[in-house]
Amino acid sequence: MNYPKIKGKRIVVTGGAGFIGSNLCHSLVDDNEVVCMDNLATGHFYNIDSLTTHKHFHWVEGDIRDFNLCKRVLDGADVVLHQAALGSVPRSINDPLASHDVNVNGFLNVITAARDTGVKRVVYASSSSVYGDSADLPKVEEKTGKALSPYAVTKCVNELYAQVYRLNYGLPIIGLRYFNVFGRRQDPNGVYAAAIPKFTMQLLRNESPVINGDGSHSRDFTYIENIIQLNHLAAGTANEAALGEVFNGATGDRFDLNQLLAMLKENLAVYQPSVRDVKVVHGPNRAGDIPHSLASIEKAKALLGYAPAYGLKEGLKEAVKWYYHHLK
Repeated sequence: MNYPKIKGKRIVVTGGAGFIGSNLCHSLVDDNEVVCMDNLATGHFYNIDSLTTHKHFHWVEGDIRDFNLCKRVLDGADVVLHQAALGSVPRSINDPLASHDVNVNGFLNVITAARDTGVKRVVYASSSSVYGDSADLPKVEEKTGKALSPYAVTKCVNELYAQVYRLNYGLPIIGLRYFNVFGRRQDPNGVYAAAIPKFTMQLLRNESPVINGDGSHSRDFTYIENIIQLNHLAAGTANEAALGEVFNGATGDRFDLNQLLAMLKENLAVYQPSVRDVKVVHGPNRAGDIPHSLASIEKAKALLGYAPAYGLKEGLKEAVKWYYHHLK
């Protein structure tokens, strides 16, 4: 993909064995020294095991709730890409204390360690969940609603701390609000698995996927390559106006869940025709879910030069190919 990639830096990726973090590690390691830090609570070592023999790759098994470890790992780093978190709205509703501990206390450890060790750029993962009950479409960074879940609260707090650390300490920090990211290395298993890999695995097993609600809820589904691009741009930008800001990480288009399942079936049928006959089941709406999500990406285009190369159609084609060979 044709965009300025970050090179020649020492980069710490927290949550580097997770879905997005591992993809970032793979995208960075040929041109940078990469330190991957993860406690493997939700990430998987197999996401990065092929990198362990790479001369530029360094593995640290550890927890961001350990401040002294954060300082040791970040010492000498140029860039931190902070992806470590306990994701999932339902998980946060079931266990708000754990989500707060990791997502807020852990985040504060990372940015404080970055301040203390002189890190030159911090890029952190926020979430579209911060838009809460705002009915406005598209979602514009400067206008959010009331949070609907503990997870959303943790991400709102992250953004507030980022602003305060920029204001008080001059920390060069940028936030990215991810919108329904999907693609290779995304875990389909577990109670809190994301919709696309979970639906895909169920279809491949000829099991009926369950849609929460009538399927009319819509999302700005964002392929992983777009998020990789956005992280590179945020980590490398010299645009002072971008520092202390937060940007939507999305495609700028939306599809409902019924459309998503139809597209998944169409793509999977190329490899396994029997998926066409799998019935879809509808269940109750899920607590904490917003009905519709669509991002404005104008701010990221203007200040970071963001130009997503994959829409849902193109991203699903690539993702399904990977899922078919890895999820069966």
